[in-house]
Amino acid sequence: MRKDGTKGYTIRIDEQLLHKLHVISAYEGRSANSQVLILIRDAVEAYEAKHGRIELEGKKDS
Repeated sequence: MRKDGTKGYTIRIDEQLLHKLHVISAYEGRSANSQVLILIRDAVEAYEAKHGRIELEGKKDS
């Protein structure tokens, strides 16, 4: 874990899908990493809007 609390996470992704991610992130003026974080945050927000807040026991939730 880094000093700022972030963790690395490796994924396996199809080459064409990765290229498309880079196209979208460049269009949005972001890195691919930043674009993925935005997509994950959007998915979590949508899930929580439908199912309620996800409570993490023993973890600080932001």
